[in-house]
Amino acid sequence: MIVAGMGFRADATLNSLRSALALACGTHRPDLIATAAGKENHDALRALVAELQVPLHAVPQATLAAQSTPTLSPAAQAARNTGSVAEAAALAAAGSGAHLLAPRHISTDRMATCAVAKGTLT
Repeated sequence: MIVAGMGFRADATLNSLRSALALACGTHRPDLIATAAGKENHDALRALVAELQVPLHAVPQATLAAQSTPTLSPAAQAARNTGSVAEAAALAAAGSGAHLLAPRHISTDRMATCAVAKGTLT
């Protein structure tokens, strides 16, 4: 299973999310989109999920914080107690033994991030 983890600001647009996804995924097509719990009802994210026709998984805060991420963003650390929301969400949703295929990539407008993980289950 390929999981795209998304982190984004409240005013991120659909184009912001598309940009981050395209940069992170390359030739991989996600089977699932994951993000931090509480962000799953963001209009742009809902539109992206509908466009891709993939499920959306909201990762609880405690689960995000338990993930070890290669990126150590001070902003993500302060807001969500993790080095990267995108990386942590992707790893958590991909399941036990998951690994990153791509670390987080930042959208061209710097409003969203996306990381891609591969795992066996959600």
